Amino acid sequence: ELAELVDIHVVTTLMARGAFPDGHPLCLGMPGMHGNATAITSMQKSDLLITLGARFDDRITGKVSAFAPEAKIIHVDIDPAEQGKVRRPDVPIVGDAKYIIEELIKAIKDLLQGGTVQADTGAWKSRISGWQEQFPLTYEPSEPGDALKPQFCLEQLRDSAPEGTILVSGVGQHQMWSSQYWRFNEPYTWVNSGGLGTMGFSVPAAIGAKVGRPDRTVWAIDGDGCFQMTAQELVTASVERIPVKVAILNNSYLGMVRQWQEMFYEERYSEVYLSPDLPDYVKWAEAMGCVGLRAETPEQMAEVIAEANRINDVPVVIDFRTDASEKVFPMVPAGATNDEIVVHPSQRGEK
Repeated sequence: ELAELVDIHVVTTLMARGAFPDGHPLCLGMPGMHGNATAITSMQKSDLLITLGARFDDRITGKVSAFAPEAKIIHVDIDPAEQGKVRRPDVPIVGDAKYIIEELIKAIKDLLQGGTVQADTGAWKSRISGWQEQFPLTYEPSEPGDALKPQFCLEQLRDSAPEGTILVSGVGQHQMWSSQYWRFNEPYTWVNSGGLGTMGFSVPAAIGAKVGRPDRTVWAIDGDGCFQMTAQELVTASVERIPVKVAILNNSYLGMVRQWQEMFYEERYSEVYLSPDLPDYVKWAEAMGCVGLRAETPEQMAEVIAEANRINDVPVVIDFRTDASEKVFPMVPAGATNDEIVVHPSQRGEK
């Protein structure tokens, strides 16, 4: 209601995905280190930033001294310790965001009824549309015979999932792709460990989500590294008949660490390689009382996703064999400003 009243765009941080529906025309998606370029840039170039419950962590701000340099900041947070901790707000407001939003709506309506003329945002909207057209989320499709693209796997899972599906992720590349490529249109449909960076979070958290919302489909999106840390909890899911669904984006690497070593450490790879065949995730799933499935081609993918969606009485694990060379873009490198976004190579004229 607030966004529509003042015709203002909204970005949702990693922990806020779903708080404002992705399908709304004013939603720009996720900002931050691996947010989309439009969300990052619109926040960076804004002249007013109303921040509701966010803490200005460095994954969002980039280089703090250069963050949104022209913006006046209204910071709403229930914890007074957050005020001014990273960026000094022009208007600090301590309180519950729900009630603050209600008061803001009332105050704005009073101003409009009193004759205040709303600013013309046409030029700003045009700039945003230009960024959206120039820098959409993108990836290079697989060639025939190549490994699956993880983004494609997520798109197919997303498009086959019922409305209100709860998505849970571990930590790493798959976490960022999940937030980028899924569409969150309801609160509490996205569960992840955020700044705690808890590898292995996905499977046990998905079990908890399914117990709490047995009426919802729950997908755990995991990497092969994360899955190996807590996969044994699926025994509990099988014994207790908790039918979670797990998708492993298996690229045989600790992917995010590999990406950093490739981009910033001259490809000096260390402690990131995982065997593509050991463990055998299908056999492991079956040993834990789950249904185990595997997909290595788009045709197999469609079949196993359909089969997984048909099974609602036992846990299901899908091993998607994905491209190890794929990276998460866009990216704001650590220590860089939000003006220094590294977009997909195809958007830089590279291959």
